Amino acid sequence: MKTIHNPIEMKKKITRREFVQTAAAATATVAFAPSVGCSAISSPYDSKGLPTVKLGKTGVQVPLMGFGCGSRWMSVENDDTALQILEFALDRGLYYWDTASSYGNEKITSEERIGKVLKEHRDKVFLVSKTGDRGADKARESIERSLKRLGTDHIDLLHVHSITSVEDAEQLGEKGKVLEVLRRYKSEGVIKHIGFTGHSTAEGMKRAAELYNFDVMMMALNHQSPDRVEKFEELPAPFAKKKGMGVVAMKVIRPRETVEGLAAADLVQYALTLEDFHMINVGIDSMEVLKHNLEIIREFKPMDELKMKEMRLALHPFYKGGNLAWMQPSYVDGWNNKLLLA
Repeated sequence: MKTIHNPIEMKKKITRREFVQTAAAATATVAFAPSVGCSAISSPYDSKGLPTVKLGKTGVQVPLMGFGCGSRWMSVENDDTALQILEFALDRGLYYWDTASSYGNEKITSEERIGKVLKEHRDKVFLVSKTGDRGADKARESIERSLKRLGTDHIDLLHVHSITSVEDAEQLGEKGKVLEVLRRYKSEGVIKHIGFTGHSTAEGMKRAAELYNFDVMMMALNHQSPDRVEKFEELPAPFAKKKGMGVVAMKVIRPRETVEGLAAADLVQYALTLEDFHMINVGIDSMEVLKHNLEIIREFKPMDELKMKEMRLALHPFYKGGNLAWMQPSYVDGWNNKLLLA
């Protein structure tokens, strides 16, 4: 089980300065143990006292929760309201912002919406985006478009979006394919770190981690798999962690839509207690949800094994179900088409 440093308990015993020094020392010796905050020396980001963890080989301290700027956030129709939620999150330590070239709603893309406020916060934000294109030329166009929409000259983490099969993974590094472009942008400093995401193929994601020197993997816990037998936790997650990659979980709260009685706090704790994941990425569509999530993270403690077993049993019907829109092959992650909320 992961070693957790609880900022609330520690603040009662030591001064803030002593605490930051203690957290920094712990981070140096325990790579996957969440610490608290980031000193000015170790990181440009400020977690405002929220627990943080080093995101694998990136070396970047990140909050235990990222702010997902996909269709949950894009379902907030008013831009000003959506941006108030996002900036409120940043002011309270959620500086990991996750978007993609394909995210948006009928009026505006997620990247364009973020771009309205990013300039004034750029140095405070760990910015993540994605390209779904596989060909080099199309990927280049996608990345340049993302930079323009966001109004920035660099992206901290750029994911290859949605690995769909072993064959898809094996083609990423071929001449004229997407990794050729990402590596060039990384060498130029336009992209700081390279990752990939997936919903539908455990074998494909493990193959991508095997073949290439990715920095981060983001994986859906609640899997888009036609037969519902893909071994996601057993295959790509532990392999990626052992290789030193940062491992991010997404869609951790989805089961509440089909399984009654599940609490968001329990689902968050369950995901963060899993040994092979550093952090979770959660879509947020209201100030109320944001404040609740912040409270969960501030008070996070790993679940004991008995509660983990109870959660696995409770989640079993969800994993075996296929009645959600996002579990279907036609699903496109991130767009708010009234039915498809990621």
